[in-house]
Amino acid sequence: MSITKLSKIAVVGLSAAWIVGCSTTASETDSSASSVETSEATDQAFGAGDDGSLTSVIVADDSAVANENGMAMLDGVATVFYFDFDKSIVRPESREALTMHAQYLVANPDARVVLEGHADERGTREYNMALGERRAKAISRYLTIQGVAASQIESVSFGEEVPVAFGHDNSSWELNRRVEIRYEN
Repeated sequence: MSITKLSKIAVVGLSAAWIVGCSTTASETDSSASSVETSEATDQAFGAGDDGSLTSVIVADDSAVANENGMAMLDGVATVFYFDFDKSIVRPESREALTMHAQYLVANPDARVVLEGHADERGTREYNMALGERRAKAISRYLTIQGVAASQIESVSFGEEVPVAFGHDNSSWELNRRVEIRYEN
């Protein structure tokens, strides 16, 4: 093999390793990533029967579904937690809501969450990916201290790639320095 081909293979391999390194999955053993199936709840389902007839099922009340899963205890509880500039310390005002999430997760061991860490646009891309990861890990640590199993938590960093505010001022940056909790079904 020529040196050019070897260098191309090395670049592709390092790129793949970097992408994998940006996302982590916590488990009880912290040894391997687990796959999490993503499904979106839909209000309506349509299908065809064996005889070709069309059928539909409409779920009328979302709160009834939420109550069946015990999610009602999280109604009105914050799912976005903000951080100070260049910090990954959980703010005191976030602790009450995080404790409620922890209580739900402890009561429902089959429930799983994805913690999505974000950063504002300042800093290099690599630094912001690491900062988003540290922020997600800070929330993860808080939840595990409250008794949540590590296998219920997955941490992902988006760095500065998924802003909610597109301005280039302090108010926009404050909104982008966050961790979002997303429940997996």
